Amino acid sequence: MSQYGKAKELNTKPLMVCALKIETQGQLDDYDVLYTGVGKVNATYALTSHFGKYGSHIPYDLVINYGTAGSRKIKKKTLVDCTKFIQRDMDVTGLGFMKGETPFEQDPPFVIQQQNVEFNPIGRNATCGTGDNFAEDKSQYYGEVVDMEAYALAKVCYLYDVPFISFKYITDGADEQAHEDWEANLADGIEVFKEKVLSEIKD
Repeated sequence: MSQYGKAKELNTKPLMVCALKIETQGQLDDYDVLYTGVGKVNATYALTSHFGKYGSHIPYDLVINYGTAGSRKIKKKTLVDCTKFIQRDMDVTGLGFMKGETPFEQDPPFVIQQQNVEFNPIGRNATCGTGDNFAEDKSQYYGEVVDMEAYALAKVCYLYDVPFISFKYITDGADEQAHEDWEANLADGIEVFKEKVLSEIKD
């Protein structure tokens, strides 16, 4: 069991979803992996198309998203789990909606929370703000962690009723140094992910 005491061992192989192969460094070759490309549109299209191949019998008990992210609240080179997701660049406050809220959409709620996930070796339960920009200042920041795909993946899984969890390796502080820090640290996270998450998955 995990040193964190927060999760059950996973007995089945889930679908791993990542944006870029450079983030995984070839370390997920033993798993069923879907690479989506960067951004919400690419993530939505890739995962929806993948699910669509199976019709009403999607063969996954869990989707695990792994990727890199920025944070102003969590120190760099830390792996965190994200279990709450918001669309940080959805802003229709001018019409009276809350930031992150999609106008005239009742379901899912504007903050998507993971459902029916017993597997979580870390247990921090961070909020991830997803947007189609690389966050480098406070105006682009929303949530404890910022990325560019997780909300879209969480929404697809919510609509397909497939459990979803996201693990993010914090590469940068979502600030003016973010691009340099991301490039310097992005390759390190997969080793931490293997140690703290993949070690809890039975073959």
